[in-house]
Amino acid sequence: MRLRLAPALFLLAAMPGSAMAAGPAAPVPNDAAIRLANHRAVYDLSLARSEGTRAVEGVRGRIVIDFSGDACRGYTMQTRQVTMLNSGESGDRTSDLRSTTFENGDGKSFRFRTTTVLNNAPSPAVDGTAEAADALKVKLKEPKRDQFQAEGAVLFPIHHMIRLIEAAKAGETTVSAKVFDGSDDGRKVYDTLAIIGRPNAAPAADTERDKPLREGDHGGMRRWPVTLSYFTAGAGERTPIYTLTFDLYEDGVSGRLHLDYGDFAIDGNLTRLDLAKADPKADPTCKK
Repeated sequence: MRLRLAPALFLLAAMPGSAMAAGPAAPVPNDAAIRLANHRAVYDLSLARSEGTRAVEGVRGRIVIDFSGDACRGYTMQTRQVTMLNSGESGDRTSDLRSTTFENGDGKSFRFRTTTVLNNAPSPAVDGTAEAADALKVKLKEPKRDQFQAEGAVLFPIHHMIRLIEAAKAGETTVSAKVFDGSDDGRKVYDTLAIIGRPNAAPAADTERDKPLREGDHGGMRRWPVTLSYFTAGAGERTPIYTLTFDLYEDGVSGRLHLDYGDFAIDGNLTRLDLAKADPKADPTCKK
């Protein structure tokens, strides 16, 4: 089994030295546009719940997510998730997932590359590009050259997160969207449903988790509890593939992570948050 992160988490994204170059700039429409914090976040993983005949007995691991960019330069992400699952019934499993993506500032173009190693055995890389207009068009380079198309409006991960923040600020309580993040075999479009709770700006009361979010600007920053469910695309009543619960801060940082895979669930404790210093030469109007 390969654990994967929901696209919502990928908003914490990438280092300036990413191997993927920036694409065409897209101007910020106005000063009220969502501005995401460039940062590096480290989450330590632990087992929150386990049940069933092949129960997971222990979880260790770490998620490191680096994010940089804006609506002019586009958004770059680098993510690594190492997860060790312990089970006396099915045996121990260690997965090492690495992902690099670039998303244009206008949300119309996306590049992705993912590699996975499971129990020291590498899987074929997934590498490709995608364009989103009236329809989603995906071109794959690896694991083999291929292309496909999906009809309807589809969001890439960063603009999905921006849509959630916009909805939360507007007082909306649900957001339904199709999302493509290039994960798995690079051919899946997910139906998603987000439930957004009431905002809170009081300092987090839990003294054992997410200590960096109780310091500095985040200590009093507005945040919303979000439950985000992922479904296989299709019609009818369905059970989520997995559900991600988290606190969404208005600059895009996530806290109190809880990933529910059905038979077991994992908590992510934010142990380190490095915020990039603002560039004094940057043009806040984001004009070319």
